[in-house]
Amino acid sequence: MNLAYIPSPSHGVLYLGPIPLRGYAFCIIIGVFIAVWYGNKRWIARGGQSGTVADIAVWAVPFGLVGGRLYHVITDYELYFSEGRDWVDAFKVWEGGLGIWGAIALGALGAWIGARRRGIPMPAYADAVAPGIAFAQAMGRWGNWFNQELYGRETHLPWALHITSSEGGRVPGYYHPTFLYESLWCIGVALLVIWADRRFKLGHGRAFALYVAAYCVGRGWIEYLRVDDAHHILGLRLNVWTALIVFLLAVLYFVVSAKKRPGREEVVEPAAVASGGAADGAVDGSAEGTEAAAEGEEKAGESEESPKDEAESAKKG
Repeated sequence: MNLAYIPSPSHGVLYLGPIPLRGYAFCIIIGVFIAVWYGNKRWIARGGQSGTVADIAVWAVPFGLVGGRLYHVITDYELYFSEGRDWVDAFKVWEGGLGIWGAIALGALGAWIGARRRGIPMPAYADAVAPGIAFAQAMGRWGNWFNQELYGRETHLPWALHITSSEGGRVPGYYHPTFLYESLWCIGVALLVIWADRRFKLGHGRAFALYVAAYCVGRGWIEYLRVDDAHHILGLRLNVWTALIVFLLAVLYFVVSAKKRPGREEVVEPAAVASGGAADGAVDGSAEGTEAAAEGEEKAGESEESPKDEAESAKKG
């Protein structure tokens, strides 16, 4: 028996009367708020308007949830469609099961729709929200702790996770807390992107590409520790192959983008520039109008004086 370990919650659900409060769902919701809040700060710093990130998130979040669930159900279809299983369980998102690969892919599609509707370049938006997404993932992984799921191999390290549930084929014992490893890794990825963006002024989607590549590196070795059932291809878990392929695509995008479009976008939200320009124009216009009025008064004064001068000269004459 381990003298030191990470305890698991006895219940992943608390009931407020008839209303269930699920730890997994709370972690996802808090993660979304973190991503939107921090993304909004970065967007404003880049020259965008406050609230734009939230408006686009209205499209991205639902798409992301659907994409995450679809990826999980497709890659673990036997959990829902094999003999003795109830296919209705495929819709029970609150019980866990969101694949980050599908969430990011379909979430990006939703964000693209929202960005297009506002006339915003998608790469600039992706760069702004990249570290916030990593922080959201770090928070979301604690949902696996509430559900006592997705842990690693058995271990007797002081930070081992104590699994107490025997439901769903679990064997109580002490295991690698892969949820914690990934949570800490995501925080590190977020800090890396923030530092690199400040140091190198990343633009045109390269901050997002860095986030994707860095996350894939961590997901690869963390996935290697997990013991939950998964499909294997050539001896490697499916998610390891996915991480490898996505990593290569992210690096390729980063390199090609840096060569074709170096630097960072000067304008990320045309509407913000237009509103600022209009305000400046109004001020400039008022100033010009004031000057013109002053000049007009002077000319009018001159024209009023000129007949008097003529009359006096006529009398003298």
